Amino acid sequence: MKTNPRVAERQPLLTPRQIFAYLDRYVVGQDRAKRTVAIAAYNHLKRCHQPTPAGKRLIKKSNLLLLGPTGSGKTHIARTLAQCLEVPFTVADATEYTEAGYYGKDVEVMVGELLHRADQDVELAQRGIVFIDEIDKIARRSQGARTGAGTRDIGGEGVQQSLLKLLEGREVFAPQNVTQHWNKHDFVVIDTQDILFIAAGTFSDLKLTDGSKPVGFGASGGGTGTAAHSRRATEKELLDYGLLAEFLGRLPVRVELDPLSEDDLFLVMTAPPDAVVREYQALLKMDGVDLEITEGAMRLIAQHCIHRRTGARSLRTIVEGICHDIMFDAPERKGETITLDADFVAERLAHDATA
Repeated sequence: MKTNPRVAERQPLLTPRQIFAYLDRYVVGQDRAKRTVAIAAYNHLKRCHQPTPAGKRLIKKSNLLLLGPTGSGKTHIARTLAQCLEVPFTVADATEYTEAGYYGKDVEVMVGELLHRADQDVELAQRGIVFIDEIDKIARRSQGARTGAGTRDIGGEGVQQSLLKLLEGREVFAPQNVTQHWNKHDFVVIDTQDILFIAAGTFSDLKLTDGSKPVGFGASGGGTGTAAHSRRATEKELLDYGLLAEFLGRLPVRVELDPLSEDDLFLVMTAPPDAVVREYQALLKMDGVDLEITEGAMRLIAQHCIHRRTGARSLRTIVEGICHDIMFDAPERKGETITLDADFVAERLAHDATA
């Protein structure tokens, strides 16, 4: 088991503006969410550096809850934050976990996965970030059994109760080998008080997005307008949705993400260093082919994403389908420059829609 002897040799704290600037390079739009995450991360770093006389800290944990539609950048923001802070990062799907004692993953396994990402370095893992996705899927289903009476909700309320100790900060026994069955592990003690937990979910039933404004094909305004903004989710709405009050109390920082507009999706394809258009240009460049995509073509792709209501998540799928024949012929077209215009993209999208 590794331990890091240079506990005190930590880098100077990044300011919220510096964290926001880093996020802004890779994440398009969502300015309010990026500012909120930057502030929460900065406060978390200050908490980690705060002296702990008698093991007590005045600053409480800044765990986050991100609410937003699919493809709006929830996971991307969390992953980029971990890169900025240079800490280990793991993604846990809340639907994989069950209440302790039932077949399925115990919640301690997500801490074990973080330890694995940290290459078994306990001190480094204790400063990492755990992203819990699909948190809305573990809402309490037995609405009348708030105290555990009646049928056991082993994949919903039970998981929320199991997560309480992790979110608050407690020493837990995390498995060193997360691939084995739970009762065959070698365990190591991990203190979760300095682990930042970021929970995220779509919460589609809350209808946080104003649906009165039409988007996509046939929308008034030519389809180039901005997407509707998300409203705030109230505490009562989240409680009625099925999240426990104790669970929400351990996720004090909450932010709603907006659906990406056509302009946002256009920037997603072109602006970040790891943009999808740059990826396919690099792929074809390895075969000696220069790929150019006109702005009109990329606008059509963005409109198609809005029409499908999948956000940025489907951008790569659409570009992959458009470039399918080009990539097949690329080795025989070395030295050529291929330009994809709006007419070509419209034809491909229409063909895929009817296929």
